[in-house]
Amino acid sequence: MSVTITAVTTAAPPVVTTATTTAPTGRPTAPPHPAPARTPDSARPPAAGLPPGDVDNRATYVSFGLAYLLGHGSAAVSEGAAPLLDLPGWLPMTLLGAGLAVGTVQATVAALRAQRTAAEPDDVLSGKLLGAAWVTAFAALFLAITGLTATLDLPDVQSLLWPTGSGFVVGLLYIAEGAQRRNLLHYGLGTWLALTSTAALLLGSPGLYWVLTLAGGGAYALAAVLERRRLATPAAARTP
Repeated sequence: MSVTITAVTTAAPPVVTTATTTAPTGRPTAPPHPAPARTPDSARPPAAGLPPGDVDNRATYVSFGLAYLLGHGSAAVSEGAAPLLDLPGWLPMTLLGAGLAVGTVQATVAALRAQRTAAEPDDVLSGKLLGAAWVTAFAALFLAITGLTATLDLPDVQSLLWPTGSGFVVGLLYIAEGAQRRNLLHYGLGTWLALTSTAALLLGSPGLYWVLTLAGGGAYALAAVLERRRLATPAAARTP
């Protein structure tokens, strides 16, 4: 009797490594950090510290202040029975006219800047009208003074009406701008200029020019200093 022994060998199963590949879905992949959208210039907020519709008036104050100090000041020292300086008669009016022209441009630019930063449609329209009012007011003043001097045949009256008339017109425009922008400094300066410019007519020459030089030029210098302080104050604290 024979016995057959069969040996069974068990082999370990092979290890199979399967790589998983994810097929693309075809959808666009968003960048991790999308670029911010460009903001149009018209939609950008105004300069820091300035509420919508408000502007920095220091350039306008300096321009008109120099016109008052140089133009009226040169007239004050060269007019009267005993003038302090012998200056050409055309010099005071030239200095005054140049300063007023520069100041008018600065004021018009400020009004247009306030219009661009305004948030409400009514404020935009008000800014446009105030900017155009500067040109209209001085054109009307020119026609009024020229007509009066030609009709009355008093050409020397121009030397009295232009200084006082321009101060009166500028004062009224400041009052309108201050009321529209809620700027008490601008409103107060306009009130002061309108009153002092017309009251100076009571003094005649050369007292008229001294009043305009000291009261008007001094008011502009003070307003320029106070404007810097106003702009440094937070908008929420200075808006009524």
